[in-house]
Amino acid sequence: MGSPVISARNVWKIFGKDPVGYLKTLQPGRSFEDIRADGYIAGVRDVSLDVARGEMLVIMGLSGSGKSTLVRCFSRLHEITGGSIEVDGQIIGDLSEKDLIELRRNKMGMVFQSFGLLPHRTVLDNVAFPLEMRGQDRHTRRKRALEVIELVGLAGREDYFPRELSGGQQQRVGIARSLAIEPDIWFLDEPFSALDPLIRREMQDEFLRLQAMLGKTIVFITHDFDEALRLADRIAIMKDGAVEQCDTPDQIVMNPTTDYVAKFTEEIDKARVVHAGVLARAGVAGEGQPVEAGATVQQLARLLVNDSRDLIPVADKGQVIGALDRQGALDILLKAS
Repeated sequence: MGSPVISARNVWKIFGKDPVGYLKTLQPGRSFEDIRADGYIAGVRDVSLDVARGEMLVIMGLSGSGKSTLVRCFSRLHEITGGSIEVDGQIIGDLSEKDLIELRRNKMGMVFQSFGLLPHRTVLDNVAFPLEMRGQDRHTRRKRALEVIELVGLAGREDYFPRELSGGQQQRVGIARSLAIEPDIWFLDEPFSALDPLIRREMQDEFLRLQAMLGKTIVFITHDFDEALRLADRIAIMKDGAVEQCDTPDQIVMNPTTDYVAKFTEEIDKARVVHAGVLARAGVAGEGQPVEAGATVQQLARLLVNDSRDLIPVADKGQVIGALDRQGALDILLKAS
């Protein structure tokens, strides 16, 4: 993992009459319910995590778990009650209002569930709007807007108004608008949840294509585990304002660290998530043709059922990194305990 672009340490966001004073007197070990009984709401509870450059971190949890609050703390849309957040080495709580605005304008893009398009402006003008707010001249912002409109697959619809677009197309306009400023960090708060399942799948595919091309650092909020599994490099699962576990999708489903995470993931088809590389035992030799580390157990199903080898070599970028136990992989495939 690369150097962190976002680094949060012991971050608290408490809502109430005197949150700073309350946090100073808060005894260790007080639960979310204990804090609520005191008349306060802990939107974020003692969260520490890093987001690496080029990583897609997916934050998920049930409604009210603190997902959106945490991301708003990352961008200082919420002032934190305690702890610290660094963005590219700057403690954002120390930034002046002017410097904070510059950071958001130049380094951060945000996409929310509500598209927030300006109904009286065309697609082109909606996408160019943040560049207009930057003071860029008409020719420059039009050129950039046309580039990102093509990037998100809306070429030919530049002169349409939002009412003339489908929900999926409107969401693409929102994504294009956030990309127009060429952000290093991209915050997306349940951007596809208002879309029907087929369009949502298409948008996920489009999003993965964009990420492969652009390599942004992304914090993506969802409550949909299938969506998280498709998109995430790592998943952070939140409950009552705290991060229960932050790990790769494979580790989340194979090795949940709390009862809550285990319950959260119990219905997930592990064969669809777990990759051969995770099952590979380093230093263990297998025989014959290796399988790719990036292949899931589900993708290897036919081979696992028909192969007679006990240990199957696993290769990553042409180099054998170990071997997987075929019976162990079959147990995952067949959901054996």
